[in-house]
Amino acid sequence: MSSRFEAFLGISVELTAFSRFDLLGTGLAERYLATLDKVVGGEITDTLLAAFVALPPAEGEARIQAVRTTILGNELLGDVARALIKLWYSGTWFELPCAWTERFGPRPADTTFIVSPDAYVEGLLWKAIGAHPAGAKAPGFGSWAFPPKIPALPELVSKA
Repeated sequence: MSSRFEAFLGISVELTAFSRFDLLGTGLAERYLATLDKVVGGEITDTLLAAFVALPPAEGEARIQAVRTTILGNELLGDVARALIKLWYSGTWFELPCAWTERFGPRPADTTFIVSPDAYVEGLLWKAIGAHPAGAKAPGFGSWAFPPKIPALPELVSKA
C-alpha cells in the first residue's frame, strides 16, 4: 500500500475512532480516498494528509489538541475532514458548506451523493449503534423481538 493510502487510513482512524481493521473491513477505503480526490482535488487531499502526518505522536492530550486545531480548526481542512467523517459513517458525501465554497471556490463534483450501494450497507453508523442497515444484512428471523446489543468501548468501561 502506498504511503498516501496509509496516511488516509491513519487520518480516518483518528477522525472516526474506528480501528484500521474496521475501516479496511468495509472494503471502501480506496473508494473513499478516490471520492475525496474527486470532490476536493488531489492538492487539498494531499494537504489534509500532510497535516495529519505532521501531528505529534499518537499518545496524549497534545495529539487530540493538535487534531482539533491543525485539522478540524483549519479553514481549508476542517470542513473537508468533517465531510470525510460523515462519509465513513453514512456512506454519503455531503456537499461542503457554502462558506467553504465561497472562500476556496466551487468544485464541480461537490454535491451530496451516495458513493455506492455498498457504502450505505457498510456505514460505520450501524456498527456504532449496534444495529443493522435497514433492508440489508438482516440479522435473522425474529431478531426484531430483541433490543440491539451495543458493545461497550474498552476505554469507557468503568473500573469497579
